[in-house]
Amino acid sequence: MNDKAPVARFPVRSAIVQVGLASLVVAFIWWACYRFIPPSDMLASFDRVLFGLKWSGIAILLTFLTGIEAVSHERLVTEAFDPLAGKETKSILVNLRYLQNTLEQLMLFVPGLLLLAAYAEPGAVAQSVTAAALVWILARFAFWIGYRRGPQYRIAGLVGMAQSMIILLYVSARFGYELGGAWGASVPLILFAIAETVLVVRAFRQAATR
Repeated sequence: MNDKAPVARFPVRSAIVQVGLASLVVAFIWWACYRFIPPSDMLASFDRVLFGLKWSGIAILLTFLTGIEAVSHERLVTEAFDPLAGKETKSILVNLRYLQNTLEQLMLFVPGLLLLAAYAEPGAVAQSVTAAALVWILARFAFWIGYRRGPQYRIAGLVGMAQSMIILLYVSARFGYELGGAWGASVPLILFAIAETVLVVRAFRQAATR
């Protein structure tokens, strides 16, 4: 008799569908921002970074603060009022996971957004920063709603992380170029690629031993 609990497998087919649909939404948001938001006249770096900081505030308000409120409100009306009692409902646990993940994602999103504002062409700051912020906010909502439905449905929300990663790679390359030209731009990209490769290989090896 096998007493081992079944191992949860990565939902490959569901992930492909979710990422595909989310990618279409992302593409539409970026297209709409460049199509309907007029070019900006923010020439000074301070003005551009301040614009990114304003969008960061909106993102934190709508995603992180709402998560805190969700946990707080539910604690007030359930036995989980005492955080040390271990009476958290599944809903609260999901919200706590969402909060933890959103805090981690903010560490990628906010610096990347501010640097994107600094490096973007002056006339395209409003479009690119707004698009990036809207995608990230909607991705957080998709992650949260999907997670409440089931852990396999949170994958669509990870496109926000993918966008943050792309932005960080871009701004890091731009900064590297300022320091050392083409070679300087390539160094952070190469180092990240090496680290990512090591992590992926290690993960597959661990999976193969289970």
